[in-house]
Amino acid sequence: MGKTLVVYFSAEGTTAKVAKEYAESIGADIFEIVPEVPYTAADIRWPNPLARCNKEKFGNKDVPVSGKVENFIEYDTVYVGFPIWYGAAPNVVNTFCKGYDWTGKTVHAFATSGGSGIGKSAEKLEPYVKGAVSVDAKLVHKADEI
Repeated sequence: MGKTLVVYFSAEGTTAKVAKEYAESIGADIFEIVPEVPYTAADIRWPNPLARCNKEKFGNKDVPVSGKVENFIEYDTVYVGFPIWYGAAPNVVNTFCKGYDWTGKTVHAFATSGGSGIGKSAEKLEPYVKGAVSVDAKLVHKADEI
């Protein structure tokens, strides 16, 4: 039986808290998805049409990621955590996912949100985790909801 990995991107710390608590509770390895250029508060202020998050999402732009998961092949189950941005994962998460072979892996996405629902997050993540045997997603507020 393979190992379990929790990967996450957190813009303001909420997703990080949930991911860390969950990884600890199940004994999983953990990896933080960190953009090469960190987000500022202004970058994620979505009401501003010129904010970085809007330019990335609507421009369908890749967001370069710092670091790599070593021995990704060893993981059978991967939990992918992120805050909901426009009903899906932020582009930095998609860029991260494109960098790995997901063949045969089970993917459980979990998202935090200040008000949005989970939407079609699983469907929108699927193209970035090609080869995964299953992909599901749920909205969570704390680790025991994953």
